[in-house]
Amino acid sequence: MSRTEPLEPQDRLIALVPAAGVGARALRGHEAPVPKQYRLLAGQAMLRRTVQALLVDTRIDQVRVAVAPEDDQAAEVLEGLARVVCVPCGGETRAQTVYNALCDAQLAPHDWALVHDAARPGLPADALGRLIDACLPNGVGGLLALPVPDTVKRARTVASAPSGIAAVETTLARDLLWLAQTPQMFRAGLLRAALERVLTHATNTDHVPTDEAQAMEAAGYAPLLVPGSGRNTKITWPDDFEWVESWL
Repeated sequence: MSRTEPLEPQDRLIALVPAAGVGARALRGHEAPVPKQYRLLAGQAMLRRTVQALLVDTRIDQVRVAVAPEDDQAAEVLEGLARVVCVPCGGETRAQTVYNALCDAQLAPHDWALVHDAARPGLPADALGRLIDACLPNGVGGLLALPVPDTVKRARTVASAPSGIAAVETTLARDLLWLAQTPQMFRAGLLRAALERVLTHATNTDHVPTDEAQAMEAAGYAPLLVPGSGRNTKITWPDDFEWVESWL
């Protein structure tokens, strides 16, 4: 693993894993409503595999898993993993959960917070190392992402079309388009302030950012886009479990 950029002695690097949701889109209609982070992948809960992928890099001092207050599964699923803490501070949205976890961690402003989706268990060690190496000398931070490989269409709604079907409004130039992944890594003080700002001003959950980089952008920063990995896919739909399990 690349370790070309060591942490400054006074800086900490803490990973936060928001895991307070249930992932309803990952369920088939006949399946019991088990939160997707606790579904098994090759014999292990997805959440455990995700946390293990972060623990590979020893520059990460601690992994803090933010779960719903009523969650009684996380501690059992993560039992025996060193440098891991479960925190029952989950909020209504991802942004609120991450903000709560940041406050609970009591990080210094210059410390680093690395946020990773619970549903990305395939994070390769080299991609994680690449992100950390790129962010440490930057001072603000960045995220893993992949350039868009396909032609991208922007849609417009059609009143007479069946549900889920739209019409093409225009084709977007893909040269500058990237697909955001996680981890996303930022100075803890900057990220906490950015999330507090957007959460304070959001009028409803539709205006809450869906990732940390969006909150940082709203605060005027330009996060780095660091090449990620196709294996770092997010499990969202039922078939994703079989596909990821096939190469884990």
